[in-house]
Amino acid sequence: MFGFTTIKAFHTALQNGQTTCVEAVLFYTKAIAENAHLNAFLEVYETEALERAKQLDAAAANGVLTGPLHGVVVGLKDVIAHKGHTLTASSKMLGNFESVYNATATQKLLDAGAIIIGRQNCDEFAMGSSNENSAFGPVRNAADTNKVSGGSSGGSAVAVQAGLCMISLGSDTGGSVRQPADFCGVVGIKPSYGRISRYGLIAYASSFDQIGIFSNTVEDAALVLEVIAGADEYDSTVSELPVEQYSQAVASGIANLASDSHGNPKKYKLAYFKEALYHPSLDPAIQAQILSFIQSMQAAGHTVEAIDFNLLEYVVPTYYVLTTAEASSNLSRYDGVRFGHRTNKEGIDLTEMYKASRSEGFGEEVKRRILLGTFVLSEGFFDAYFTKAQQVRQLLKQRTDAIFSEYDAILSPTVPATAFNIGEKSDDPIEMFLADIYTVYPNLVGIPAISIPLFKHPNGMPFGLQLMTRSFDEMNLLQLSAQLMELKS
Repeated sequence: MFGFTTIKAFHTALQNGQTTCVEAVLFYTKAIAENAHLNAFLEVYETEALERAKQLDAAAANGVLTGPLHGVVVGLKDVIAHKGHTLTASSKMLGNFESVYNATATQKLLDAGAIIIGRQNCDEFAMGSSNENSAFGPVRNAADTNKVSGGSSGGSAVAVQAGLCMISLGSDTGGSVRQPADFCGVVGIKPSYGRISRYGLIAYASSFDQIGIFSNTVEDAALVLEVIAGADEYDSTVSELPVEQYSQAVASGIANLASDSHGNPKKYKLAYFKEALYHPSLDPAIQAQILSFIQSMQAAGHTVEAIDFNLLEYVVPTYYVLTTAEASSNLSRYDGVRFGHRTNKEGIDLTEMYKASRSEGFGEEVKRRILLGTFVLSEGFFDAYFTKAQQVRQLLKQRTDAIFSEYDAILSPTVPATAFNIGEKSDDPIEMFLADIYTVYPNLVGIPAISIPLFKHPNGMPFGLQLMTRSFDEMNLLQLSAQLMELKS
């Protein structure tokens, strides 16, 4: 971040006259251009961003910032609406569609003084784990350009990883913020379902989707969450619970090691699933480093215990049954009549027009998930698949509540392995699906989860640790994350 590792440091420099918002925008637009090969951005709003930076600099000429995110340069995943700007979900289906309103999260960023620098590449309609499913080509990992960025929010993760913006917003349906954060070595948080309004977020699976945040530090993620969270009259599923002062608590927690009421460093009681940490798909080097870190946590006074979780093998199939069913319903509106690409074929009837429009507009992965979702919703299979999956989801929720009656948090690997080579798993969708084994669980039960960049694999690639807390306990999640980042350093 041109010498500034945090938003706080950037703001201090602004107030001391060491830099300007204009200089920040110029730095990032140059960095984006120099790293175009990463394919993280689909569009950069250079002229608009510079104009806004000039306005912010003028407004803060007396040293007073206009908001908590004054001058902070932000990128938006191409599924989050920004009024007057192209919004395609990285799909041919939406072509050059221009959003006619701001997502609530976008509006809150702007109201807080942020500068939106551009829209970022992603898997088409947020469906994928590698960002290879974009109609605009794959996003490349800045740590090794032969490897994937992770998905579906790969462009947003790489943009922060490569220093192309300070903050990115992505979306997380089953790990699409945490998994690319893990692959790219940055912080990625998915808050509780309903903590952030989904108004203006293109839907994949409505009961799973949540806007998430990429940042370099836990403190920055806490500040952005504090800004964009909260009630919204446009979203009936968003929580009315008040938004806590996450950033202040995390900052004081870093200074005081998250002190308890007696002024002593707070100690947490954490659980991990035996079935997760000893799963056959888990890379041995990842397992070894996490087990070693658990010992460090115990030495620091935290309680970390292994517990049985015999439902782990059901989370991936349950997730894909339910999300593809919701996707089939949500994406039915893109038919060439109401929304989306319409075929140029002539002399065909309405049914053929629907088929041709959707076949031409959607990519292979989106088609696969629509077909699977349509199948599980069809007569004769609804009870066998969809109803059964809903029952498993309820069991998972009950088991989760029981765990959090005894523990403050759950830890796990974020992903079974580090970033793989581009094209390596393209022909094996099942293997790609199974790589979500650790990340889909929090979405199924609606709890907050974060991936924090703690480790480096012997192969040179970064990987993280996933932490989860009970619903709407982002405060403990963020404070614990900051404390563990300090412990690792």
